[in-house]
Amino acid sequence: MGKKRVMVPAKELDLLTVKYEKETIQAPHLTGSILKLFVRIIEIPIIGSLIISFMKKENNMVEMLQNTEIPEKPMFKPEFPPQEAEPSVVIVDEEGKPTDRVESALKCLPHYDPASCWSGDTLPSFRYWKIRDFAYAYRSKLVTPSKIAEQIITLVEGCKYHKAPTPLLISFDAEDIRKQATASTQRFKEDINLVKLEHSG
Repeated sequence: MGKKRVMVPAKELDLLTVKYEKETIQAPHLTGSILKLFVRIIEIPIIGSLIISFMKKENNMVEMLQNTEIPEKPMFKPEFPPQEAEPSVVIVDEEGKPTDRVESALKCLPHYDPASCWSGDTLPSFRYWKIRDFAYAYRSKLVTPSKIAEQIITLVEGCKYHKAPTPLLISFDAEDIRKQATASTQRFKEDINLVKLEHSG
């Protein structure tokens, strides 16, 4: 048993005096295919548990937790000190109906003006697309989910040849993405046709 360490109660802690102590972590640096293989091995019930236990032991994680005394009781739900509501902040009732909560959240969104982002039938210049940008583009037939999916697939597959130190994705299934995008394209097409029928009726 190591020396017992008692932590300072949170109420008495002065954050300005806290210094970060860099620890040396004994863990392999994995990327690409090796990382993917390691993840699959970790997911194997018995072998994965043994590997995790070994890594915890190498880094003294179990011993550190056993020898650390935390004065506060464990918190199962985050608690925050009472504070005044910020201006222009709308409090959404957590116990309310999902539809009412979504409606309240939508009212908080700024007005969306497509004219400021789109010019006629042409795609806008470079900008960070948001959900409403995609939704407007799909409903206006400026682009389809399938076309966006193909651009993403091309981008991800292109990263394979650059050998980035940190891979963009661990798992990637181009055909599954195409399948989901096709289904989404069909749903938008059906919604547009439905709106046209309602207006014509």
